[in-house]
Parts: sequence; C-alpha cells; structure tokens
Amino acid sequence: MEGKGEDKATLIDMKEKQESNYGSTNLQPANQSEPVQPVDQNVFSDGKTKVDFVLVWEEPLGPQKQESSKESSAHRESFLRGLENAGLLLEKREADQLKCRLCFVLLSAPWSVLCYYAEEITLRAPLEIVNAENLNWSEKLLQKLSIPNILSNDVPQPPPDYYTCQFRANKLHRQLFTPTQRHQVLYEILSRTPYGSVKRGQVGINRLINDSVFSAAFPLHQGSVEPPSGHLSQLPTLRQILFSHWAAWSCWAKYQPLDHIREYFGEKIALYFAWLGFYTGWLLPAAVMGLLVSWWASGWCRQTFRVSLLFDNGGTVFLSVFMSLWAVTFLEYWKRTCSTLSHRWDCSSFEDTEERPRPEFTAMAPMTIRNPVTGAEEPYFPSRTRLNRTLTGCSVLIIMIAVVLIFLTSLILYRSIISVIISNSTTGLISNFARKIGSLSGSCLNLVVIMILSKVYTNLARILTRWEMHRTQTEYEDMFTLKVFIFQFVNFYSSPVYISFFKGRFVGVPGKYHTLFGIRNEDEVEGLVAETEFEKDQTEEKDQELSPWERDYQLLVCEGLFDEYLEMVLQFGFITVFVAACPLAPFFALINNWVEIRLDAHKFVTEYRRPVAERAQDIGIWLPIMQLIGIIAVIANAFLIAFTSSFLPRSYYKFTRDSSLKGFTNFTLATSPTFYTNPQNITCRYAGIRDEMDTIDQNSSNCWLSDSPL
Repeated sequence: MEGKGEDKATLIDMKEKQESNYGSTNLQPANQSEPVQPVDQNVFSDGKTKVDFVLVWEEPLGPQKQESSKESSAHRESFLRGLENAGLLLEKREADQLKCRLCFVLLSAPWSVLCYYAEEITLRAPLEIVNAENLNWSEKLLQKLSIPNILSNDVPQPPPDYYTCQFRANKLHRQLFTPTQRHQVLYEILSRTPYGSVKRGQVGINRLINDSVFSAAFPLHQGSVEPPSGHLSQLPTLRQILFSHWAAWSCWAKYQPLDHIREYFGEKIALYFAWLGFYTGWLLPAAVMGLLVSWWASGWCRQTFRVSLLFDNGGTVFLSVFMSLWAVTFLEYWKRTCSTLSHRWDCSSFEDTEERPRPEFTAMAPMTIRNPVTGAEEPYFPSRTRLNRTLTGCSVLIIMIAVVLIFLTSLILYRSIISVIISNSTTGLISNFARKIGSLSGSCLNLVVIMILSKVYTNLARILTRWEMHRTQTEYEDMFTLKVFIFQFVNFYSSPVYISFFKGRFVGVPGKYHTLFGIRNEDEVEGLVAETEFEKDQTEEKDQELSPWERDYQLLVCEGLFDEYLEMVLQFGFITVFVAACPLAPFFALINNWVEIRLDAHKFVTEYRRPVAERAQDIGIWLPIMQLIGIIAVIANAFLIAFTSSFLPRSYYKFTRDSSLKGFTNFTLATSPTFYTNPQNITCRYAGIRDEMDTIDQNSSNCWLSDSPL
C-alpha cells in the first residue's frame, strides 16, 4: 500500500471533513457567509491526530500515596505494549487532583490499522449516499391531508443515508469510516488484546477494569453540549443538535431524531429509543380508555355509594379484554416498524451473517474450527460443555427464586407477628394501628429485600453468563437478559400475585382459623409500597480549563440498556396483567414515559460517558418476553375476573334476584359454624358460601344453575 500514500491522504482529508460536518451534504460555497466548522479539541498534542479512545487509571498522591500493585502495573504495561504492537498510537497525559493523579492514555488508530481490522471484522462501511425516505406514517398521513403537524421536528444537518457493504481494501477510493465505526474498531482491538495468560482469561479491557487495573475506557463526546458563545455562524456538533432538538424538555411533543441518534450512539441505542417512543405513542389509546372506564366507574360508585365498585365493575372487565388485544396488536405493529428501521439502517441481516464472535470468546476459546460456509478458521467452544454450564446457571436461578419465595413467606409471617406483638404490648392509639404498622413496615422491608436480591443476582448472572462462553454478543446478552428477567419477574411480581390470588383465600372460618407456625393467616388486603426510583440531582461543574478527556471522565458510566428495558417491560407487565386492579395504570404509564424519554435522552447526551456504538437488528429477547407477558396477561385477567372480582356474582344476583342489588351483601356472607362460640353471643358472618356445619352450601352453589333465567 506504499504507492497509495497520496490516495490515503486524500481519503483521510475527506474523512475528517465528513466527521466535522457530521454528514451535512449541503455546504455553502467558500465565501464570507460559509458556516465555520467547530474546533475539534479531541486531538493529540500535535493538533492533528484524532483521539479515538481514552484509557484512565488513578494513582494516589500525598500521605495516601502507596506503592501500586506490581501485578497491576505489570498487567497495565503489558496491555499498553500489546496496543502498540497492534499499531495504535498512544499519548500519555496526567492531571493532578486533590487526592490522586489521573493518568490518561489517548489512543488513535492510523489509517492502515483501521483498514486492516475493518476488513478482518467485516465492518460495513458507507459506500454511496441514497435519498432517505420518510418512514413516519403519521407525518405522511397529515401531509396528504394538508393538516399542520405539531409533532414535526425540524432537526438540522440530517445524516445522509448510505448504501453500505463489507469493507474491502480494494475499494478504498469509495469507502469512508464514520466516527462510531472508528470507535468500534478500537474497542475490538482493546477487547482482544491479552495482558497475561489467555487460559486464565487475562484478555481485554473489560477484565482489566473489573480488576481495577484501569479505571475507565471510553470514546470522547463531540465537545460540549452548549454552543460556544460568539460563534453564531459555526455549525453545531451532533451532540449539540441532540441536546437542543431531542434532550430538551421543550421537545416532549416532537418526533425523535432517530437518524441522528443512530449516527451518534449506534443502532442498538437508536432501536431502544425507537421502541420506547413507539410504546409511548401506543399508550395513548390505552390511557384514554382507562380514563373513560374510571370516569364511568366513579359515576356508578357515587350512585350506589360503594367505593369498592370503583375498581370492580363491568368497565374493568371490558378494559381487561381491551388491554389484552392492545398488547397483541402493539407487538405485531412494532415488528413491522422494527423491520423497517433495520432495513433502512442496513442491519436486517446482522445476526445471521454479519455478527462476529465476541472478542473475549475469540481470545478464550480452547480450539478453532473451519467454517463450512466461508472456509475460514473460527474460534470454537464445545456445545455440550456450554449446555452443561447453562444448566448450572439455570440451577442457580431456581435456587434464587426459592430464596425469593422464602423471603415472601417470611414477610407474611413478619406482618402477622409484629401486629400481634404491638397489639399485646401497647395500648391506646398505637395498639389500634398495630395491623397498619405491621403492614407498612412489612412493605418497606419487602422493597429493601427486592432491591438487595436484584443487585446480588444481577452480578451473579453476569458472571455465570460470561462463564457459559456464548459465541456472539447477541447470544450473550439474550441469555443474560433471560436469566435476570425471570428472576426479576418473580421478585417484583410475587407480592402482587400473592395479594391478587392468595391473600385472604386460606383464612379458614370462625373458630377454625388456619395458621402457619401458629400464626393466623392474613385476611385483609393491605396497600402495597411500589418501587420508587430516586433521581439524584447532579450538578455539573463547568471548568473551561479541563481537557475533553478530563470532562468526560467525570461523567457517569453507561451500564448499557438492560436496566432501561427492564423498567419498561416490567411496566408493560403491570399495565397488562394487573390492569383490572387499576384502570388508570395506562394513563400513569403514559405520563411516566413522556418524562422517561426526556430523562433518558438527557442522561445519554449530557450525563453519561459516550458508549461504544453497537449494531443490532432488533430489541433482542425483550420482544419474546413481552409476547410471553401478553399471554400471561390474558390468563391473569381471566383469573382476576373469575376468582377475585365480584363482578360475576354481582351480575348473577342482579339478573336472578334483585336488579338493585338489595341484599347482595348478605348473599355473599355465610354464618359462622355451630361449633364457634362467641363471648358476646353474637352471630358472626364471614365471606364464603358455606352452611353452619362448615361445609360447602350445596343450595347456594347450585343456585347458579337452578335460579338461572335460562
């Protein structure tokens, strides 16, 4: 490639121009009104070499200074030598702080290194600009009807849409690297570079960060989010565009600039926000239906003077059926939207033909095997060994689920025990509220247990999934997500399921109450304390003297999209599975998601370090999980209506006895058994269809058939 020095220099100039313009193709002629390009501060001390990645570690200062671990220093030096051997350019910078010295290593990939690794990992590179098509159906519809669209978002400098193909060195005259692709190549090198024994897993930057050899590794943001003062003619960076046209609260009712998000963060993050926006839009009809049902129920409640009818009426039955159909329709339409986006972003065949083995898998696989399709040697891990490890991980999951159920049983006993203790040891007001105190403290303990178990199992699942040695990143993330979600599903939903279907069902009858370890079972439905998220106000100290890598190091670490998806999918479960218990749930979810989009956008643009862009063709295993939740929602709503709600008994009584429901309460109550003795000699009534001998009242049971109007 020595004879192509001039061509490579030309391509580098073209690339730098493209990166500074961020895809803008409508530049003005060179004159006084031409926009000024933003000054790039993400460069080496020579002012030209671009910084593609940054490594950081901390060294103590002053009295706290200690000799660094010789092993850590040796691993760090070995890793940096490996990066140099891979062809990367390194420059070290230091910054003293109050208690430590920050050591930064700036990394840059020369053109030849980018070409070599891009071809090796079959990176898809831009080839030719095509005309982008408007994919927003609502915007198309409003344009045809000539109706002003208040949701339209005029975002400047739209990224061009490219035809792409796998990178080939013989097509250098046509292909260019995007900034996110440079980051992908650097991360591939960082993830596969060994620093010790490969057999012991001493490979890659992630292991070094976990072992505290390095503090962080990240690509740099494109300058500040605020446009520089005094440069009104300067083109904004892509980060500034996202901040002003996406993360700003004034954009809450605007379309999301998905192409800009994809250009800056990659397809995986763009697909998450596309799904979140699509889900939020579909919540609108569900929220309207929930509000109508609640309004109708409140009017009926005022007429009958029965507060219980507010959540137990014919409207909630209709809403349960509506939400079941809504969930299925929503998921089917999302499949269409996702397929359209993945086709437009040229990643529809990513998992099948393009996805490369994980760098850690490549480095740690015990053997290689020839690919029967491509004929290339690829790393290989025996399927039987992976199956055995996966079954071991499933065993750990079952044990953790058992732990959750044990804690749930313990909390049930705790509420009963603490109520008895307070009631017997105190008098007056405290004694009167003994049951409420037990319920509230039990709910708080339940929240604490949920959070602790979630943290413990998430870390454990990450270790197990890494140990299972999955070949691709998609397989790794799907297995990790499945493990954690099953546990979280049981962890978060066990209490609502217990209250909906089991609490108060096994109390017994007067004089013959059922007990557990001598403690009487709960017989009242008490309030739940839902999980709360606490948003911490973060204050950003702006110091114009800080270097870009120092500013970005002060930002939060982006832990990925798992927590974001988990929060929304759990919400999806609550509004579909338990909508009969709270018809306003879709409305509250809609309000929450409108805020959630802005908060997430603000976090990614301003508060998180820039994550490495990742390609994806869909939202992964989260779609099958939501499909499973949709099936569970149909079954759960049917069970709630049949066994928990009084809608069916009330409807039966209305059509067979009295349409005004007079005497319905007595119809649902049974008389205490003859063996029950009351000190006040008062007849006791309790909910149930039983006779005075504590057996099922056949007359009451058969009346469903004998009194039927049919």
